[in-house]
Amino acid sequence: MADQPQGVAPGTAGSPVRQEAKGLLLGFIGVAIFSLTLPAARIAVVDFTPVMIGLGRAILAAAVALVILLATRQRLPRRGEWRSLVIVALGVVLGFPLLSAWAMQSVPAAHGGVVLGILPLATTLAAAALLRERPSPGFWLVALAGGGAVVAFSLLRGGGSIGPGHLALLASVACAAIGYAEGARLTRTLGGWQVICWALVIGLPFVTVFVAVGAGPI
Repeated sequence: MADQPQGVAPGTAGSPVRQEAKGLLLGFIGVAIFSLTLPAARIAVVDFTPVMIGLGRAILAAAVALVILLATRQRLPRRGEWRSLVIVALGVVLGFPLLSAWAMQSVPAAHGGVVLGILPLATTLAAAALLRERPSPGFWLVALAGGGAVVAFSLLRGGGSIGPGHLALLASVACAAIGYAEGARLTRTLGGWQVICWALVIGLPFVTVFVAVGAGPI
């Protein structure tokens, strides 16, 4: 029997089992919070424009992110990391919030939630392309079946056609998937929460311009 590595006991903070459990818990919390995105946007579009809903919140988030980065004295991203951060910012700070908020003007939140169900599949596709990850055939079979069910649901609810709101939702899924996959690659060198904080800070100038120019109806 191989000796147990010193300093790492089963179930401790440094063991793979404990780290995986922590990751699953954080992922569950993240999904629970994410599930409120479309219902909240659907309620807010009654009184605010999609630009204000989708991007206005990013201004406050970016300010908080900047304070956290400065307070914890995080290093500046390296030259090769800036490109990835821009991709993350375009996908999850600009693209997804704006497009999903715009879609909520014409698509019910419950319907939109079903469409967003293909986000894991889209993220896997992006990860396969960007990170060269290769999920098992069984995963692809189940994921494609789920994706097909989402498309069929959208067609049935849309009377056989897909409207602008559905297209905006699908585009928001693509933006989020690319942003998530690129962000996952970047976490290996920059860190998890650091990636989203830097993405918010990088996106702040663009978000501010969008909000200032496009605060009216679109």
